Amino acid sequence: MTLSSNDAGKDDQRSRDGQEARGPHAGPSSGACPDRDAKGETPRSGDSPAGHDVATPANSPKPAVSEEGLPRTARNLAFIAIAASVSLSVIDGTAVNIALPHMARDLNVPAAQAIWLVNIYQLAVTIALLPLSALGDSHGYKRVYCAGLTIFTLASVLCAAAPSFEVLLVGRAIQGLGAAGVMSVNFALVRFIYPPHLLGLGAGRMAVVVALSIASGPTIGAAILSVASWHWLFLLNVPIGLFALAASLRHLPLTPRSGRPFDAISTLLYAVVIGLFVRGVSTIGGAADRTLPIAEIAVSIVVGVFFVRRQLKLPLPLLPIDLLKRPIFSLSILTSISSFATQAMTFLALAFYLQDSLGWPVIQAGFVMTAWPVAVACTAPLAGRLADRYPPPYVSSAGLILMTLGIALLAMLPAAATTTDILWRLAFAGIGFGLFQTPNNMTIVMAAPRSRSGSASGMQSSARLVGQTLGVAGVAAVFGLIGSGAPTAVLVIAAVTSGVAAIFGAIRTQA
Repeated sequence: MTLSSNDAGKDDQRSRDGQEARGPHAGPSSGACPDRDAKGETPRSGDSPAGHDVATPANSPKPAVSEEGLPRTARNLAFIAIAASVSLSVIDGTAVNIALPHMARDLNVPAAQAIWLVNIYQLAVTIALLPLSALGDSHGYKRVYCAGLTIFTLASVLCAAAPSFEVLLVGRAIQGLGAAGVMSVNFALVRFIYPPHLLGLGAGRMAVVVALSIASGPTIGAAILSVASWHWLFLLNVPIGLFALAASLRHLPLTPRSGRPFDAISTLLYAVVIGLFVRGVSTIGGAADRTLPIAEIAVSIVVGVFFVRRQLKLPLPLLPIDLLKRPIFSLSILTSISSFATQAMTFLALAFYLQDSLGWPVIQAGFVMTAWPVAVACTAPLAGRLADRYPPPYVSSAGLILMTLGIALLAMLPAAATTTDILWRLAFAGIGFGLFQTPNNMTIVMAAPRSRSGSASGMQSSARLVGQTLGVAGVAAVFGLIGSGAPTAVLVIAAVTSGVAAIFGAIRTQA
Protein backbone atom coordinates (compact mmCIF):
# COMPACT_ATOMS: atom_id res chain seq x y z
CA MET A 1 0.00 0.00 0.00
CA THR A 2 1.35 3.41 -0.91
CA LEU A 3 2.03 5.68 2.06
CA SER A 4 1.61 9.40 1.90
CA SER A 5 4.19 11.59 3.61
CA ASN A 6 1.73 12.36 6.45
CA ASP A 7 0.94 8.68 6.97
CA ALA A 8 4.65 7.82 6.90
CA GLY A 9 5.36 10.45 9.53
CA LYS A 10 2.55 9.15 11.78
CA ASP A 11 3.74 5.56 11.41
CA ASP A 12 7.27 6.63 12.21
CA GLN A 13 6.11 8.47 15.34
CA ARG A 14 3.98 5.51 16.48
CA SER A 15 6.99 3.22 16.02
CA ARG A 16 9.19 5.47 18.15
CA ASP A 17 6.53 5.79 20.84
CA GLY A 18 6.09 2.01 20.98
CA GLN A 19 9.82 1.39 21.12
CA GLU A 20 10.24 3.85 23.98
CA ALA A 21 7.36 2.20 25.86
CA ARG A 22 8.96 -1.25 25.53
CA GLY A 23 12.46 -0.07 26.48
CA PRO A 24 15.64 0.57 24.54
CA HIS A 25 16.48 -3.11 24.01
CA ALA A 26 13.06 -4.34 23.01
CA GLY A 27 12.55 -5.79 19.57
CA PRO A 28 10.17 -4.44 16.95
CA SER A 29 6.49 -4.49 17.67
CA SER A 30 4.10 -6.83 15.96
CA GLY A 31 2.98 -3.92 13.85
CA ALA A 32 6.46 -3.09 12.61
CA CYS A 33 6.67 -2.63 8.90
CA PRO A 34 8.86 -5.45 7.50
CA ASP A 35 11.31 -4.94 4.68
CA ARG A 36 9.80 -4.72 1.24
CA ASP A 37 11.44 -6.55 -1.61
CA ALA A 38 12.80 -4.84 -4.71
CA LYS A 39 9.32 -4.54 -6.23
CA GLY A 40 7.89 -2.87 -3.15
CA GLU A 41 6.15 -6.04 -1.92
CA THR A 42 6.31 -7.46 1.59
CA PRO A 43 8.37 -10.67 1.62
CA ARG A 44 6.83 -13.85 2.98
CA SER A 45 8.33 -15.42 6.05
CA GLY A 46 10.99 -17.92 5.13
CA ASP A 47 11.94 -16.15 1.92
CA SER A 48 15.67 -16.30 1.29
CA PRO A 49 17.96 -16.01 -1.69
CA ALA A 50 18.49 -19.29 -3.49
CA GLY A 51 16.69 -21.07 -0.68
CA HIS A 52 19.05 -20.18 2.15
CA ASP A 53 19.55 -17.10 4.26
CA VAL A 54 22.30 -16.31 6.73
CA ALA A 55 21.04 -16.63 10.28
CA THR A 56 22.44 -14.47 13.03
CA PRO A 57 24.08 -16.66 15.70
CA ALA A 58 22.46 -16.65 19.11
CA ASN A 59 25.59 -15.36 20.78
CA SER A 60 25.84 -12.32 18.51
CA PRO A 61 25.19 -8.95 20.19
CA LYS A 62 21.69 -7.62 19.84
CA PRO A 63 21.36 -4.99 17.15
CA ALA A 64 20.75 -1.49 18.41
CA VAL A 65 18.17 -0.89 15.70
CA SER A 66 14.90 -2.61 14.83
CA GLU A 67 13.36 -3.09 11.41
CA GLU A 68 11.77 0.33 11.94
CA GLY A 69 15.20 1.97 11.73
CA LEU A 70 16.37 4.63 14.16
CA PRO A 71 14.25 7.37 15.79
CA ARG A 72 14.27 10.64 13.87
CA THR A 73 16.97 12.48 15.85
CA ALA A 74 19.30 9.47 15.97
CA ARG A 75 18.61 8.85 12.28
CA ASN A 76 19.66 12.36 11.29
CA LEU A 77 22.83 12.22 13.40
CA ALA A 78 23.77 8.84 11.92
CA PHE A 79 23.21 10.16 8.41
CA ILE A 80 25.44 13.18 9.11
CA ALA A 81 28.21 10.79 10.15
CA ILE A 82 27.87 8.80 6.92
CA ALA A 83 27.58 11.93 4.77
CA ALA A 84 30.81 13.36 6.22
CA SER A 85 32.72 10.14 5.49
CA VAL A 86 31.36 9.62 1.97
CA SER A 87 31.87 13.25 0.93
CA LEU A 88 35.44 13.08 2.28
CA SER A 89 36.34 10.09 0.11
CA VAL A 90 34.61 11.45 -3.01
CA ILE A 91 36.05 14.98 -2.76
CA ASP A 92 39.53 13.57 -2.13
CA GLY A 93 39.39 11.61 -5.39
CA THR A 94 38.12 14.46 -7.56
CA ALA A 95 40.42 17.06 -5.97
CA VAL A 96 43.51 14.92 -6.59
CA ASN A 97 42.56 14.63 -10.27
CA ILE A 98 42.88 18.38 -10.78
CA ALA A 99 46.12 18.48 -8.75
CA LEU A 100 47.95 15.85 -10.82
CA PRO A 101 49.90 18.37 -12.99
CA HIS A 102 51.16 20.19 -9.87
CA MET A 103 52.10 16.93 -8.17
CA ALA A 104 53.91 15.66 -11.27
CA ARG A 105 56.03 18.80 -11.47
CA ASP A 106 56.78 18.89 -7.75
CA LEU A 107 57.74 15.19 -7.61
CA ASN A 108 59.60 15.35 -10.93
CA VAL A 109 57.71 12.49 -12.60
CA PRO A 110 56.13 12.37 -16.08
CA ALA A 111 52.37 12.84 -16.43
CA ALA A 112 51.84 9.22 -17.49
CA GLN A 113 53.45 8.08 -14.24
CA ALA A 114 51.59 10.62 -12.10
CA ILE A 115 48.25 9.25 -13.33
CA TRP A 116 48.97 6.15 -11.26
CA LEU A 117 48.22 8.24 -8.17
CA VAL A 118 44.61 8.03 -9.35
CA ASN A 119 44.77 4.52 -10.82
CA ILE A 120 46.25 2.88 -7.70
CA TYR A 121 43.53 4.44 -5.53
CA GLN A 122 40.79 3.22 -7.86
CA LEU A 123 42.37 -0.23 -8.11
CA ALA A 124 42.66 -0.63 -4.33
CA VAL A 125 39.02 0.40 -3.85
CA THR A 126 37.80 -2.01 -6.53
CA ILE A 127 39.78 -4.98 -5.20
CA ALA A 128 38.75 -4.46 -1.56
CA LEU A 129 35.02 -3.72 -2.00
CA LEU A 130 33.56 -7.24 -2.05
CA PRO A 131 35.86 -8.75 0.62
CA LEU A 132 35.12 -5.85 2.98
CA SER A 133 31.38 -6.01 2.33
CA ALA A 134 31.47 -9.73 3.23
CA LEU A 135 33.47 -8.82 6.33
CA GLY A 136 30.71 -6.34 7.19
CA ASP A 137 28.10 -9.10 6.97
CA SER A 138 30.10 -11.28 9.37
CA HIS A 139 31.57 -8.76 11.84
CA GLY A 140 29.17 -5.82 11.64
CA TYR A 141 28.94 -2.90 9.23
CA LYS A 142 29.84 -0.30 11.83
CA ARG A 143 33.16 -2.01 12.60
CA VAL A 144 34.19 -2.21 8.94
CA TYR A 145 33.03 1.35 8.29
CA CYS A 146 34.93 2.88 11.22
CA ALA A 147 38.04 0.80 10.51
CA GLY A 148 38.01 1.98 6.89
CA LEU A 149 37.59 5.60 7.95
CA THR A 150 40.49 5.27 10.40
CA ILE A 151 42.77 3.80 7.75
CA PHE A 152 41.79 6.51 5.26
CA THR A 153 42.56 9.29 7.76
CA LEU A 154 45.94 7.83 8.76
CA ALA A 155 46.86 7.27 5.11
CA SER A 156 46.07 10.95 4.44
CA VAL A 157 48.79 11.86 6.94
CA LEU A 158 51.21 9.58 5.10
CA CYS A 159 50.30 11.17 1.75
CA ALA A 160 50.74 14.70 3.09
CA ALA A 161 54.18 13.87 4.50
CA ALA A 162 55.33 11.75 1.54
CA PRO A 163 58.93 12.69 0.60
CA SER A 164 58.84 10.90 -2.76
CA PHE A 165 56.50 9.67 -5.49
CA GLU A 166 56.90 6.04 -4.35
CA VAL A 167 55.84 6.81 -0.77
CA LEU A 168 52.90 8.87 -2.03
CA LEU A 169 51.87 5.95 -4.26
CA VAL A 170 51.85 3.61 -1.25
CA GLY A 171 49.84 6.16 0.73
CA ARG A 172 47.26 6.42 -2.05
CA ALA A 173 46.91 2.62 -2.16
CA ILE A 174 46.30 2.52 1.60
CA GLN A 175 43.83 5.40 1.22
CA GLY A 176 41.97 3.32 -1.36
CA LEU A 177 41.71 0.39 1.06
CA GLY A 178 40.30 2.72 3.70
CA ALA A 179 37.84 4.28 1.26
CA ALA A 180 36.69 0.78 0.30
CA GLY A 181 35.77 0.16 3.93
CA VAL A 182 33.49 3.20 3.79
CA MET A 183 32.03 2.55 0.33
CA SER A 184 31.46 -1.20 0.82
CA VAL A 185 28.87 -0.90 3.58
CA ASN A 186 27.59 2.70 3.48
CA PHE A 187 24.31 1.81 1.78
CA ALA A 188 23.90 -1.24 4.03
CA LEU A 189 24.06 1.13 7.01
CA VAL A 190 21.49 3.44 5.39
CA ARG A 191 19.14 0.45 5.23
CA PHE A 192 19.42 0.00 9.01
CA ILE A 193 19.19 3.71 9.77
CA TYR A 194 15.95 4.39 7.85
CA PRO A 195 12.68 2.46 8.19
CA PRO A 196 11.61 0.59 5.03
CA HIS A 197 8.99 3.15 4.02
CA LEU A 198 11.59 5.96 4.18
CA LEU A 199 14.50 4.11 2.57
CA GLY A 200 14.02 6.11 -0.65
CA LEU A 201 14.43 9.32 1.34
CA GLY A 202 17.72 8.07 2.78
CA ALA A 203 18.98 6.87 -0.59
CA GLY A 204 18.03 10.20 -2.17
CA ARG A 205 19.92 12.15 0.48
CA MET A 206 22.99 9.96 -0.06
CA ALA A 207 22.82 10.58 -3.80
CA VAL A 208 22.71 14.33 -3.12
CA VAL A 209 25.83 14.08 -0.95
CA VAL A 210 27.73 12.17 -3.66
CA ALA A 211 26.59 14.48 -6.48
CA LEU A 212 27.47 17.66 -4.60
CA SER A 213 30.85 16.19 -3.63
CA ILE A 214 31.60 15.36 -7.26
CA ALA A 215 30.56 18.84 -8.36
CA SER A 216 32.51 20.67 -5.65
CA GLY A 217 35.65 18.51 -5.60
CA PRO A 218 37.48 20.20 -8.51
CA THR A 219 36.57 23.66 -7.21
CA ILE A 220 37.78 22.84 -3.69
CA GLY A 221 40.99 21.37 -5.12
CA ALA A 222 41.62 24.41 -7.29
CA ALA A 223 40.96 26.77 -4.36
CA ILE A 224 43.44 24.93 -2.14
CA LEU A 225 46.09 24.87 -4.88
CA SER A 226 45.68 28.60 -5.42
CA VAL A 227 46.87 29.36 -1.87
CA ALA A 228 48.83 26.27 -0.75
CA SER A 229 50.74 23.21 -1.99
CA TRP A 230 49.14 19.88 -2.93
CA HIS A 231 50.08 18.47 0.49
CA TRP A 232 47.16 20.40 1.98
CA LEU A 233 44.72 18.37 -0.11
CA PHE A 234 45.57 15.47 2.19
CA LEU A 235 46.16 17.41 5.41
CA LEU A 236 42.62 18.81 5.35
CA ASN A 237 41.32 15.24 5.32
CA VAL A 238 42.61 14.70 8.85
CA PRO A 239 40.31 16.98 10.92
CA ILE A 240 37.31 16.05 8.77
CA GLY A 241 38.17 12.37 9.08
CA LEU A 242 38.51 12.63 12.86
CA PHE A 243 35.13 14.39 13.11
CA ALA A 244 33.48 11.75 10.90
CA LEU A 245 35.08 8.94 12.93
CA ALA A 246 33.90 10.38 16.26
CA ALA A 247 30.38 10.88 14.86
CA SER A 248 30.33 7.35 13.38
CA LEU A 249 31.48 5.69 16.61
CA ARG A 250 28.82 7.55 18.57
CA HIS A 251 25.81 7.52 16.25
CA LEU A 252 25.98 4.60 13.79
CA PRO A 253 23.85 1.60 14.82
CA LEU A 254 25.12 -1.87 15.67
CA THR A 255 23.85 -4.46 13.20
CA PRO A 256 23.43 -8.26 13.29
CA ARG A 257 26.45 -10.40 12.44
CA SER A 258 26.30 -13.57 10.38
CA GLY A 259 29.48 -15.04 11.88
CA ARG A 260 30.66 -16.30 8.46
CA PRO A 261 34.41 -17.06 8.34
CA PHE A 262 36.74 -14.94 6.25
CA ASP A 263 37.58 -16.72 2.96
CA ALA A 264 41.21 -15.80 2.29
CA ILE A 265 41.55 -17.96 -0.84
CA SER A 266 38.51 -16.42 -2.53
CA THR A 267 39.72 -12.95 -1.57
CA LEU A 268 43.12 -13.61 -3.18
CA LEU A 269 41.55 -14.99 -6.37
CA TYR A 270 39.17 -12.03 -6.55
CA ALA A 271 42.06 -9.59 -6.13
CA VAL A 272 43.94 -11.25 -9.01
CA VAL A 273 40.89 -11.23 -11.29
CA ILE A 274 39.89 -7.62 -10.62
CA GLY A 275 43.45 -6.28 -10.42
CA LEU A 276 44.59 -7.76 -13.74
CA PHE A 277 41.33 -6.99 -15.51
CA VAL A 278 41.16 -3.34 -14.41
CA ARG A 279 44.83 -2.75 -15.20
CA GLY A 280 44.59 -4.44 -18.59
CA VAL A 281 41.43 -2.59 -19.62
CA SER A 282 42.80 0.74 -18.35
CA THR A 283 46.07 0.51 -20.30
CA ILE A 284 45.11 -1.26 -23.52
CA GLY A 285 43.88 1.89 -25.26
CA GLY A 286 47.06 3.94 -24.87
CA ALA A 287 49.64 1.15 -25.01
CA ALA A 288 52.04 1.11 -27.96
CA ASP A 289 52.47 -2.63 -27.49
CA ARG A 290 49.18 -4.23 -26.44
CA THR A 291 50.68 -7.64 -25.69
CA LEU A 292 50.89 -7.13 -21.93
CA PRO A 293 47.39 -5.63 -21.47
CA ILE A 294 45.85 -8.42 -23.56
CA ALA A 295 47.77 -11.02 -21.54
CA GLU A 296 46.56 -9.45 -18.29
CA ILE A 297 42.94 -9.54 -19.45
CA ALA A 298 43.32 -13.16 -20.63
CA VAL A 299 44.85 -14.29 -17.32
CA SER A 300 42.09 -12.48 -15.40
CA ILE A 301 39.46 -14.36 -17.42
CA VAL A 302 41.11 -17.74 -16.80
CA VAL A 303 41.51 -17.10 -13.07
CA GLY A 304 37.96 -15.72 -13.05
CA VAL A 305 36.61 -19.05 -14.30
CA PHE A 306 38.30 -20.87 -11.42
CA PHE A 307 37.05 -18.20 -9.02
CA VAL A 308 33.42 -18.55 -10.09
CA ARG A 309 33.61 -22.35 -10.01
CA ARG A 310 34.91 -22.15 -6.47
CA GLN A 311 32.14 -19.75 -5.47
CA LEU A 312 29.47 -22.11 -6.79
CA LYS A 313 30.66 -24.81 -4.37
CA LEU A 314 30.62 -22.60 -1.27
CA PRO A 315 27.56 -22.21 0.98
CA LEU A 316 28.50 -18.55 1.66
CA PRO A 317 30.47 -17.32 -1.34
CA LEU A 318 32.43 -14.07 -1.48
CA LEU A 319 30.79 -13.31 -4.83
CA PRO A 320 27.09 -13.33 -3.89
CA ILE A 321 26.01 -16.03 -6.35
CA ASP A 322 22.78 -16.54 -4.43
CA LEU A 323 21.83 -12.90 -4.98
CA LEU A 324 22.96 -12.87 -8.62
CA LYS A 325 20.58 -15.78 -9.28
CA ARG A 326 17.75 -13.35 -8.58
CA PRO A 327 16.87 -11.69 -11.93
CA ILE A 328 15.88 -8.41 -10.28
CA PHE A 329 19.32 -8.21 -8.61
CA SER A 330 21.51 -9.28 -11.54
CA LEU A 331 19.65 -7.08 -14.05
CA SER A 332 19.97 -4.10 -11.71
CA ILE A 333 23.73 -4.72 -11.48
CA LEU A 334 24.00 -4.85 -15.30
CA THR A 335 21.94 -1.68 -15.53
CA SER A 336 24.28 0.05 -13.07
CA ILE A 337 27.41 -1.02 -14.98
CA SER A 338 25.97 0.26 -18.27
CA SER A 339 24.80 3.58 -16.84
CA PHE A 340 28.09 4.40 -15.09
CA ALA A 341 30.01 3.47 -18.23
CA THR A 342 27.73 5.92 -20.06
CA GLN A 343 28.45 8.66 -17.52
CA ALA A 344 32.23 8.17 -17.74
CA MET A 345 32.18 8.24 -21.54
CA THR A 346 30.03 11.37 -21.62
CA PHE A 347 32.23 13.30 -19.19
CA LEU A 348 35.48 12.44 -20.98
CA ALA A 349 34.08 13.09 -24.45
CA LEU A 350 32.72 16.49 -23.40
CA ALA A 351 36.00 17.47 -21.72
CA PHE A 352 37.86 17.00 -25.02
CA TYR A 353 35.04 18.44 -27.13
CA LEU A 354 34.74 21.66 -25.13
CA GLN A 355 38.47 22.32 -24.85
CA ASP A 356 39.81 20.97 -28.15
CA SER A 357 36.92 21.35 -30.59
CA LEU A 358 35.37 24.55 -29.21
CA GLY A 359 38.57 25.99 -27.73
CA TRP A 360 37.06 26.77 -24.33
CA PRO A 361 39.37 27.45 -21.35
CA VAL A 362 39.44 24.73 -18.70
CA ILE A 363 37.59 26.89 -16.12
CA GLN A 364 34.65 27.48 -18.48
CA ALA A 365 34.52 23.81 -19.48
CA GLY A 366 34.60 22.70 -15.85
CA PHE A 367 31.82 25.11 -14.92
CA VAL A 368 29.53 23.89 -17.70
CA MET A 369 30.11 20.24 -16.86
CA THR A 370 28.90 20.74 -13.28
CA ALA A 371 25.39 20.97 -14.76
CA TRP A 372 25.16 17.16 -14.67
CA PRO A 373 26.00 16.57 -10.96
CA VAL A 374 23.98 19.63 -9.91
CA ALA A 375 20.96 18.25 -11.80
CA VAL A 376 21.51 14.87 -10.10
CA ALA A 377 21.62 16.57 -6.69
CA CYS A 378 18.37 18.43 -7.39
CA THR A 379 16.59 15.34 -8.72
CA ALA A 380 17.75 12.66 -6.26
CA PRO A 381 15.43 13.64 -3.36
CA LEU A 382 12.42 13.54 -5.71
CA ALA A 383 13.59 10.17 -7.06
CA GLY A 384 13.82 8.81 -3.53
CA ARG A 385 10.30 9.91 -2.64
CA LEU A 386 8.93 8.49 -5.90
CA ALA A 387 10.68 5.20 -5.15
CA ASP A 388 9.00 5.14 -1.71
CA ARG A 389 5.60 5.46 -3.41
CA TYR A 390 6.06 3.40 -6.58
CA PRO A 391 8.14 0.31 -7.49
CA PRO A 392 11.78 1.52 -7.72
CA PRO A 393 12.57 -0.35 -10.99
CA TYR A 394 9.89 1.64 -12.84
CA VAL A 395 11.23 4.97 -11.55
CA SER A 396 14.84 4.16 -12.45
CA SER A 397 13.87 2.90 -15.91
CA ALA A 398 12.11 6.19 -16.62
CA GLY A 399 15.30 8.00 -15.62
CA LEU A 400 17.36 5.88 -18.02
CA ILE A 401 15.09 6.85 -20.91
CA LEU A 402 15.56 10.56 -20.10
CA MET A 403 19.33 10.11 -19.80
CA THR A 404 19.47 8.36 -23.18
CA LEU A 405 17.58 11.22 -24.82
CA GLY A 406 19.82 13.83 -23.18
CA ILE A 407 23.05 12.16 -24.37
CA ALA A 408 21.62 11.67 -27.85
CA LEU A 409 20.89 15.41 -27.95
CA LEU A 410 24.50 16.10 -26.89
CA ALA A 411 25.74 13.94 -29.75
CA MET A 412 23.69 16.09 -32.16
CA LEU A 413 25.08 19.44 -30.97
CA PRO A 414 25.43 22.05 -33.73
CA ALA A 415 28.92 22.93 -34.94
CA ALA A 416 28.77 26.37 -33.28
CA ALA A 417 27.24 25.24 -30.00
CA THR A 418 26.67 27.89 -27.34
CA THR A 419 26.99 27.52 -23.58
CA THR A 420 23.20 27.38 -23.29
CA ASP A 421 22.98 24.62 -25.92
CA ILE A 422 25.29 22.43 -23.87
CA LEU A 423 23.99 23.37 -20.41
CA TRP A 424 20.37 22.37 -20.93
CA ARG A 425 21.28 19.10 -22.64
CA LEU A 426 23.67 18.17 -19.84
CA ALA A 427 21.08 19.11 -17.22
CA PHE A 428 18.46 17.00 -19.03
CA ALA A 429 20.77 13.97 -19.00
CA GLY A 430 21.67 14.66 -15.35
CA ILE A 431 17.99 14.73 -14.38
CA GLY A 432 17.60 11.32 -16.00
CA PHE A 433 20.65 9.97 -14.16
CA GLY A 434 19.32 11.39 -10.88
CA LEU A 435 15.98 9.64 -11.39
CA PHE A 436 17.83 6.41 -12.16
CA GLN A 437 20.53 6.24 -9.48
CA THR A 438 18.60 6.34 -6.19
CA PRO A 439 15.83 3.85 -7.11
CA ASN A 440 18.37 1.50 -8.71
CA ASN A 441 20.48 1.49 -5.55
CA MET A 442 17.33 0.76 -3.55
CA THR A 443 16.44 -2.09 -5.90
CA ILE A 444 19.86 -3.71 -5.50
CA VAL A 445 19.93 -3.54 -1.69
CA MET A 446 16.25 -4.41 -1.18
CA ALA A 447 16.62 -7.50 -3.37
CA ALA A 448 18.79 -8.97 -0.59
CA PRO A 449 17.74 -9.93 2.95
CA ARG A 450 18.93 -7.57 5.68
CA SER A 451 21.63 -10.03 6.74
CA ARG A 452 23.16 -9.77 3.24
CA SER A 453 22.91 -5.98 2.93
CA GLY A 454 26.70 -5.70 3.01
CA SER A 455 27.15 -8.02 0.04
CA ALA A 456 24.47 -6.14 -1.90
CA SER A 457 26.05 -2.78 -1.05
CA GLY A 458 29.47 -4.07 -2.11
CA MET A 459 28.11 -5.30 -5.44
CA GLN A 460 26.43 -1.93 -6.02
CA SER A 461 29.71 -0.07 -5.48
CA SER A 462 31.64 -2.63 -7.56
CA ALA A 463 29.20 -2.19 -10.45
CA ARG A 464 29.80 1.57 -10.36
CA LEU A 465 33.57 1.20 -10.48
CA VAL A 466 33.54 -1.50 -13.16
CA GLY A 467 31.23 0.64 -15.29
CA GLN A 468 33.47 3.69 -14.92
CA THR A 469 36.56 1.63 -15.79
CA LEU A 470 34.94 0.16 -18.91
CA GLY A 471 33.77 3.63 -19.94
CA VAL A 472 37.26 5.11 -19.64
CA ALA A 473 38.76 2.15 -21.54
CA GLY A 474 36.17 2.57 -24.28
CA VAL A 475 37.02 6.24 -24.70
CA ALA A 476 40.74 5.43 -24.94
CA ALA A 477 40.06 2.81 -27.61
CA VAL A 478 37.85 5.13 -29.69
CA PHE A 479 40.35 7.99 -29.50
CA GLY A 480 43.11 5.63 -30.61
CA LEU A 481 41.11 4.44 -33.61
CA ILE A 482 39.37 7.62 -34.82
CA GLY A 483 41.37 10.63 -33.67
CA SER A 484 39.87 14.08 -34.29
CA GLY A 485 36.23 12.99 -34.58
CA ALA A 486 36.39 10.86 -31.45
CA PRO A 487 34.36 13.05 -29.02
CA THR A 488 31.21 12.92 -31.16
CA ALA A 489 31.67 9.20 -31.80
CA VAL A 490 32.04 8.56 -28.06
CA LEU A 491 28.83 10.49 -27.35
CA VAL A 492 26.99 8.33 -29.89
CA ILE A 493 28.37 5.17 -28.25
CA ALA A 494 27.40 6.58 -24.83
CA ALA A 495 23.82 7.12 -26.02
CA VAL A 496 23.71 3.53 -27.30
CA THR A 497 25.11 2.22 -24.01
CA SER A 498 22.49 4.21 -22.11
CA GLY A 499 19.84 2.69 -24.37
CA VAL A 500 21.15 -0.78 -23.50
CA ALA A 501 20.86 0.13 -19.81
CA ALA A 502 17.26 1.23 -20.44
CA ILE A 503 16.56 -2.16 -22.04
CA PHE A 504 17.99 -3.97 -19.02
CA GLY A 505 15.81 -1.75 -16.86
CA ALA A 506 12.70 -2.57 -18.85
CA ILE A 507 13.38 -6.30 -18.67
CA ARG A 508 13.97 -5.95 -14.94
CA THR A 509 10.45 -4.61 -14.35
CA GLN A 510 9.11 -7.94 -15.58
CA ALA A 511 11.52 -10.04 -13.51
